[in-house]
Amino acid sequence: MTDAELDTTFAALSNSTRRAILARLAEGDATVNELAKPFDMSLPAISKHLRVLERAGLISRRKNAQFRPCTMNAAPLAGVASWAEKYRPIWQARFDAMGEEIRKIEELANE
Repeated sequence: MTDAELDTTFAALSNSTRRAILARLAEGDATVNELAKPFDMSLPAISKHLRVLERAGLISRRKNAQFRPCTMNAAPLAGVASWAEKYRPIWQARFDAMGEEIRKIEELANE
């Protein structure tokens, strides 16, 4: 995944509505109307969110008779996970150090 693709994916994921749409699509394909149902916003506003997700490659739309169901594409999420995984040793070491400090504080408090 290129830096530009990663930037686009993170930008798409930065909005809670788009994350909620992806969560819904993780359960299965849905139409725009189905995706819009839980939100208090217009269909054009939902469509704007869908375009952002589509540009990031996180969803695709296909024609199925008069409907255009949306489908989630997890590949960009795998790229984000791969990027984040590089930092796991750093986070883990910091959490381990913090856990050790908490343990020391608890020991002192119990003396």
